[in-house]
Amino acid sequence: MLDEIDSKLITALQENAQLTSQELAERLGLSASQAARRRQRLEGQGVIKGYRAELSAAELGLGVQAFVQVQLTSHAPAHSTSFNKLIKSQPEIVSAWTMTGDADLLLRIYSRDLTTLNDLIHNILLPHGAVGRVHSQIVMSQIKQDAPLPA
Repeated sequence: MLDEIDSKLITALQENAQLTSQELAERLGLSASQAARRRQRLEGQGVIKGYRAELSAAELGLGVQAFVQVQLTSHAPAHSTSFNKLIKSQPEIVSAWTMTGDADLLLRIYSRDLTTLNDLIHNILLPHGAVGRVHSQIVMSQIKQDAPLPA
């Protein structure tokens, strides 16, 4: 169970993961050692799973973001394992979810351009034996950036 201070700490770290214990303490009304212990406890409990840098896809030359729905023809364990291994091996696929509804999986993909995305879909995803159909949606603009989780 998280208390109000834990929630404030999590919110602050999601805004800026580089806050020092002293900076956290000032925001939370605690001593630096108390703030550090709370952070360590939340890390130890797995509430805080890690820290990452937020990068600019555009500055990295990744001009296309797409969501690709994948419908499988086979849900046999061997096919699922093989396909999951394939999507994990593709760095352009930054996240993947199994879904309910028409699509079995939803993939979030960043690529340099449409040609590169087309190559990934037609030469890597579609040839896999478990894939029956893909449906891609190209992101025109992102209205809301990936937001912190509510604490």
